[in-house]
Amino acid sequence: MNNVKIEVKSPVWESVKTDFSNIFPPDVYKIWFEPIAVLEETENAVVLGVQNDFAAIWIQENYLDVIAKRFGLALGHQVDVTLRVTKDGGVQLQQVDKPKCQSKCKPEQKVRETCLLSSKNTFENFVVGSGNQMAHAACVAVTNSPGRAYNPLFLYGDTGLGKTHLIQAVAHQILKQMPRTHVVYTSTEKFTNEFINALQQNSLPSFRQKYRSIDVLLIDDIHFLSGKERIQEEFFHTFNELFEAQKQILLCSDRPASEISKLESRLVSRFQWGLVTDIQAPDFETRMAILAKKAAAMNLRLPQDVIECLANRVSTNVRKLEGALTRLASYSSLTQAPINIEAVEHLLHDLFHEEASTQVSIEHVQRKVAEYYRLKLADMVSKRRPANIAFPRQVAMYLCRVMTPQSLSDIGSEFGGRDHGTVIYACKTVENMIDQDTSIKRTVEYLQKLVANSK
Repeated sequence: MNNVKIEVKSPVWESVKTDFSNIFPPDVYKIWFEPIAVLEETENAVVLGVQNDFAAIWIQENYLDVIAKRFGLALGHQVDVTLRVTKDGGVQLQQVDKPKCQSKCKPEQKVRETCLLSSKNTFENFVVGSGNQMAHAACVAVTNSPGRAYNPLFLYGDTGLGKTHLIQAVAHQILKQMPRTHVVYTSTEKFTNEFINALQQNSLPSFRQKYRSIDVLLIDDIHFLSGKERIQEEFFHTFNELFEAQKQILLCSDRPASEISKLESRLVSRFQWGLVTDIQAPDFETRMAILAKKAAAMNLRLPQDVIECLANRVSTNVRKLEGALTRLASYSSLTQAPINIEAVEHLLHDLFHEEASTQVSIEHVQRKVAEYYRLKLADMVSKRRPANIAFPRQVAMYLCRVMTPQSLSDIGSEFGGRDHGTVIYACKTVENMIDQDTSIKRTVEYLQKLVANSK
């Protein structure tokens, strides 16, 4: 006799779903959370029913920690959440256990902090390219010698380029290599809320003990300190105490410390004591590698022309690439239909339209670089090669490579019919000059911002 699924009416789960409907995009909520039902619920454990094997794998890897955390917040204590895959009226096929925290260290508070890390944000799952190579190398160095190599390490870059992935990868690797290390990963918002609660409850000593007695502190979105004078004061003293004790500090921001408005100069100075490095948008080859790796992790087989289409059409944000793959994986799993260019155009038309409205064109880059160097636009495509034209042209090619989704051949074609080898040489030349000459580095960074802000 077939097992019949009996759904449990759970006010807590309904509350959690309401929260998720406000947090996640409508399509994500509808695909992953709306079909979930509570099969069993006790004081300390919840069993959730999901619709198929793929949903179980995807929710386990991406959302199970979030679900468990929301249940815990609603009930006031930790809850074990497990998944069961159900089909045809609820026949149980398998059970997916909640991932255990990899850290074996104590106390319990430390375990809770490290369990907030996403299991997929590891160095093994990170695709290294020209735009993130320096940041990746610095993070690896930090894991090998915390508190001594690049302390503090300050990473900055636009949203969705991999800062959180890298900072969490550092935490995972340190805990793997040194399980007894006390690692805390948190966001500036959480640090702020905890500080406010400590003030309200007269528990500042406990708060300070928590953050000043650790071995590694990883803070995301540090730019949210902007304008918060009392929080800045508290973080200043926390930073000093950890730094003087040679404890590792790693900070992430969407902009350099010097560009965070209303940030005290003494904090700006300290954030720049160690290594400051940025993460740039991935180039075409890196986007191809990211898509191939993430598709393989989802057991999603994509034709080469589909991967190339996605890499060309989605260029500004790695998270958008992941979102695109999620839609395609859901479509493939639910319909069993092949994924071809026609299906991609239909499923991702809104994303492609959004990307097209924000993409930088090669002509726009050429125009802005020519204006900066006081050249004619025609000089960007001419065959003339005097130094006052050749290097600005190479800078323009480099910016096209890092800021547009165009291939090497397409970029070369727009620069007077040059081949892809010429573009590679230009990019390498500019990269070498950036490494050797800080004034050129500042110029290129300024031009990149100028292009991005004027498109």
